[in-house]
Amino acid sequence: MKKFILSLFASMLLTTALWAQAQTGSGATNPVDAKIKFSKETVDFGKTKLNKPVNAEFEFTNISKEPVIIENARPSCGCTTPTWTKEPILPGKKGKITAQYSANAIGKQQKTVWVKLKGVDQDKELHLEGTVEN
Repeated sequence: MKKFILSLFASMLLTTALWAQAQTGSGATNPVDAKIKFSKETVDFGKTKLNKPVNAEFEFTNISKEPVIIENARPSCGCTTPTWTKEPILPGKKGKITAQYSANAIGKQQKTVWVKLKGVDQDKELHLEGTVEN
């Protein structure tokens, strides 16, 4: 009886772990990736001087069969300002998101911009990183 209960418990634990993995989408791709493809998702701006703004450009191509609209691009902080292609991007055409970082803090910096496409619930993360020197 003891072996049966241990086997049942182990089976339930394995089932729970597999279910949790399926729910978190482990191994699944972001739904944005089915619509647009970025040439790069991380831009390293290298080294810059304090208070000397830098721009990071994220170019993408619409790989879907329908027009794509960027609804919003949100920065991780007020020191980063994103701008983006506002008009619909037709299939096969390119668009871009530019993130300007104010470089107002010394040291290694990592900033994120979350991109929201119209009709897609999940955001896409873009990253810019580099070092600000005095």
